[in-house]
Amino acid sequence: MSDEEKVGKTGEEEQLSLRETFRILFKASKGFWLVNIINFGDGIAYFGVLTLLTMFLHGEVGFSDQMTGISVSVFTGLVTLFMLGGGFISDKLGVRRTLTLTVTMIGFGRVLLVLSPVGFFGLSPQVCSWVALIIMAMGEGIIQPALYAGVKEYTDPRTATIGYSVLYSIMNLGIVAENFASPFIRGEFGISGVYWVCIFVTGLMLISQTTLFTKRVEEKDRVMVDVPKDTGPKLTLVQKMKELPFLDPRFLFFIFVLLPVRTLFAHQWLTLPHYVMRAFPEAIGARYEWFQGLNPFIIVIFVPLIAAFTRKVSVLTMMIIGTTLSAAVTFILVPGPHLSTLILYVVFFALGEAVWSSRFLEYVADIAPAGKVGAYMGIAGVPWFMAKFVTGFYSGFMLERFCPEGGPFDTGTMWLFYGIIACITPIGLIAARKWVGKGVPEIAR
Repeated sequence: MSDEEKVGKTGEEEQLSLRETFRILFKASKGFWLVNIINFGDGIAYFGVLTLLTMFLHGEVGFSDQMTGISVSVFTGLVTLFMLGGGFISDKLGVRRTLTLTVTMIGFGRVLLVLSPVGFFGLSPQVCSWVALIIMAMGEGIIQPALYAGVKEYTDPRTATIGYSVLYSIMNLGIVAENFASPFIRGEFGISGVYWVCIFVTGLMLISQTTLFTKRVEEKDRVMVDVPKDTGPKLTLVQKMKELPFLDPRFLFFIFVLLPVRTLFAHQWLTLPHYVMRAFPEAIGARYEWFQGLNPFIIVIFVPLIAAFTRKVSVLTMMIIGTTLSAAVTFILVPGPHLSTLILYVVFFALGEAVWSSRFLEYVADIAPAGKVGAYMGIAGVPWFMAKFVTGFYSGFMLERFCPEGGPFDTGTMWLFYGIIACITPIGLIAARKWVGKGVPEIAR
């Protein structure tokens, strides 16, 4: 269908097409929904662990604030790092076997983590927790590309776009469900109780995977796509390296200028839990997960809405607006810990993410030369890895200095520093807008 024909479609036809897409997904692809069972369960269990991980490592394993920040940063960084090679494992083993392997690995790691405060195999609690985190990181890093590969295998060109949207939404719904239930479980059984529930969910995932996702389902539901043969000249290793995006200064500036604002995302699990637990009344801390649950809830609702209403607005304009909102709203926490400002911060930070995060990959795809989109997308994830990995090396120090356990508190100074760091991103984008916008379609500038 030509672009003119697409533009000429009526709203009724688009709605019918959407209903037809869902009809195909529901009726024709059992494999797609089995992949999403794992996706939903992992959204519950992974974020159930991550949301409380700093408090667990500090309060039950015995890490200092600094060591806690470093440990969580290394864990989340390793998840991203293992994702780089996870796709090759998924391609080699196939989606079904990869999901079985990774769910088993993740479940084993979660059991080791919840047992780490008492130690095992003669190891100290700290070492035990590190062993558990490494196993979990490896499993999570491999399972993510396997889930995306599953969508690719069990959808066709008619359903692929909505298939990926469903995958993203179902993961966030899992996060919302976990964050709603977690305070009740934690209030009754502590953090370890929440972690045992996450282990139980992981067990259900494994049972579903091994009993329902059979080899017959895998082969029957898979959509076979013909891969065009490469008939061009073979490139040497040196030639292939020259074609990678490392030598594109505009692209490298764009992805790395986002690093400062991305540190705020890492603070959502490195700093915010201790900030709420220490600086706010106990009644608010007891419902901390509800504040965290607002983010995915807002993302699920507003990402498609904002994208629909701003589709004609340039990518860089939306990036500047979104990152400015994400950075500026941090200053609302400077006057001190207040419930109203905390809620406003969580809501508007999520809205800022909804504005710019969905446009980031659009710019990367626009600036990438033909045939190199995959390479550019892969490199675009490096700053996110760096943000997760580096932020923990100072977040613990900042907590000990400005928000120590038992006080005195100077949390306003801590958030002032974080806000100033994040502002580097929108200022950099504004200053380099004309240069960064070169080489991409006019609508993206």
